[in-house]
Amino acid sequence: MNISNEDRMTSLYGKLIDAWNNRDAKGMAELFTEQGIQIGFDGSKMVGRQEILSHLTSIFENHPTAPFVTKVKDVRVIGKDTAIVQAIAGMIPPGKTDIEPTVNALQTLVTVHKDGNWKVELFQNTPAQFHGRPELVEQMTDELRQVIK
Repeated sequence: MNISNEDRMTSLYGKLIDAWNNRDAKGMAELFTEQGIQIGFDGSKMVGRQEILSHLTSIFENHPTAPFVTKVKDVRVIGKDTAIVQAIAGMIPPGKTDIEPTVNALQTLVTVHKDGNWKVELFQNTPAQFHGRPELVEQMTDELRQVIK
């Protein structure tokens, strides 16, 4: 069976989301390159596996994080060693059963092939507030609700 790079990127992104949803800081950090970058929803920037691990460990220990509901929208392979994954994401807050539209996000993953493995070079989680266009927030929320069903 020949697995395409697009499938590999979708799988890598899925592992990253699963690690978040399982509150697994180590598992999430290990998916990054040694100097990988994570930019959080609030703009926090972490550089390198150790900093990502430390930051995520603190978040998971001190906050009841909500799981992501995601949908990959595009995978773009750029050459043989780089790819970009674009996805939309919502969160279901602890104790709730529906997506909270105010924390919807656009997620971008830049991946690189190094030493025989695909790793995350950049993961950016950008708020999708669509200022002045509430219909776009509702459209995204509806699309994510379809993933839940």
